[in-house]
Amino acid sequence: MMGLVEIPLLVLAWLVLLVGLIQNLIYASYLIPAWRELRDRANAHDDEATWQALRRGDQPPITLIVPAYNEDKSIVANAHSLLSLRYSGFQVIIVNDGSTDETMSRLADALELVEIPRAPIPGLVHAEIRAIHRSAIYPNLCVVDKENGGKADAINAGLACTRTELFCVIDADSILQPEALVRAVQPFQDPSENVVAVGGTVGVANGCLVKHGQIDKYALPREFIARVQTVEYTRAFLLARLALSRTNTLTLVSGAFGVFSTRVVIGIGGFDVTTVGEDMELIMRLHHRLRQEGTPYSMRYLPEPVCWTEVPSTLRGLSRQRIRWQRGAMESLSRHRGMILNPRYGRIGLVALPSMIIIDVLGPVVEVLGYFLVPALALWGILDLEFLFAYLALTFGFGIFLSTASIVLEQGSIERPTTAGQLLSLAWTAVLENFGYRQLNNLWRLTGLLKHFSSAPAQWGDVGRTGFREEDAS
Repeated sequence: MMGLVEIPLLVLAWLVLLVGLIQNLIYASYLIPAWRELRDRANAHDDEATWQALRRGDQPPITLIVPAYNEDKSIVANAHSLLSLRYSGFQVIIVNDGSTDETMSRLADALELVEIPRAPIPGLVHAEIRAIHRSAIYPNLCVVDKENGGKADAINAGLACTRTELFCVIDADSILQPEALVRAVQPFQDPSENVVAVGGTVGVANGCLVKHGQIDKYALPREFIARVQTVEYTRAFLLARLALSRTNTLTLVSGAFGVFSTRVVIGIGGFDVTTVGEDMELIMRLHHRLRQEGTPYSMRYLPEPVCWTEVPSTLRGLSRQRIRWQRGAMESLSRHRGMILNPRYGRIGLVALPSMIIIDVLGPVVEVLGYFLVPALALWGILDLEFLFAYLALTFGFGIFLSTASIVLEQGSIERPTTAGQLLSLAWTAVLENFGYRQLNNLWRLTGLLKHFSSAPAQWGDVGRTGFREEDAS
C-alpha cells in the first residue's frame, strides 16, 4: 500500500498530466476554425473584383505610430520602409522615447527634420514632449522627441498627435510589406461590423536581406534561437489567433503590428503606461468596456498583412522578452479578473480567459513541476514507466504535429517564396524545440509568473538588437 507521502504525490502527478492534456485539447480545438478561416479568406481573395477594391485608392486616412528607444541600428531603414507603403493618404509619427543612443541624430540627418509647432490632444498619459519635428523631405513624416516613459507612454504621445480615424502601431525594429496597410484596413471598411482592432501576421526577419527598407530576399535565421522563434510565431499567429479571430475572442493584437480605431482607443484613455504588456491590456480593456456598454464590436486577425520583425538571437535577450511577456499576460488577467467566467462578457469571459488561465497560469507551473515530479515517481515505481514514455511520446508528438500543421497552413496564406530545404529545416526545428528549448521557455514563463506575484518592479530590459541585414540597391 502507498503511504501518506506517495498518495498526494501521485494525485499531483495526475494533475500535471491532466493539465497537459487539456492544453493539448485547447490547441487542437484551434485547428478546424483556423483552417476554415484560411479557406474562406482564400476564396474571397480569388475574386479579382475584391482585389481591385482593395487597390482603388480610397482607403481611410491612417497614422502609423512608431515608438523608438535606442533603435539607431534599424530606425532609418524602418522609416524608409514605412514611407514606401502602397497606401493613399497616411502619416508616419516616429516617437523618440528619450533614447540614449544615436536614434534621434540619425533620424535628423537622414530625414532633414525641422521643428514645428503642434498642440497634442490633452487627456492621454505620457511623459513631456520636448519637440515635434517634420521631415523637409517627406511631408507625411513627423518625429516626436520626448522624455523616456516606456513603450505605452510613447504610443500615447504619438496618439496625442494623431488626427486620422485609424492608427497603426508598429515596432521600430519591424518592416511592413508594401501592401500590408491596404489589407489591414479592409475590415474597418465593412459597414456591417464595428471593427475596433485588427492584427496581422508577424514574421521573423532575422536572416532576411533588406533593400530600400523592404524584405528583398527571404531566408531562415542561421541561429537556432531565432529559427525556433519562426516556428513559434507561425504556431501562434496562423493557428491560435486565426481561430480566436473567427470566434471574436482575440485577447491579443501584437504590439509589433496592430491597427485600431482612434476614437475608440482615445475614448478609453489610450494605452496603460503602468504595465509591461500594454498590447494585451488594451485589447482586454476594449473587451471589458465595450461589453459593459453593450456596444456591438469585432476584433480581427488577418493572415495576409505581414510585418517582419527582428527577434532576439541570444538566450539572454530572449529570456528577458519571455519573462516580460508572461508578466504582461498576468497583469492583464489580474486587472480584468472580473470578466473570468462572467456570462456578461460572453465567450471572452466563459471560454477565452479560462483557456488563458490554463495555458498561461497553470501551464508553466505544472510543466516545470512535471519535469521533476513525473520522472521521479516513475523511477520510484509509483507511476508505470511504460505509461510515462507513452504519454511523453504522445505529448511531444502532438506538439510537433501542431507546429507542422501551422507551417502547412502558412504556405497557403503568406506570400513568400519558401524552398523545400527551408520547409525541411522548419520541420526539423519543430522537432528539436521539444528537447531543451520548450523546457527552458517554461522556466522563463514560470519566472515571469513568480515575478508578477513578487514586489520586483516590472522592466522592459534590453533584448539585444543587431539590426537588419541591409544592402543598398545600385
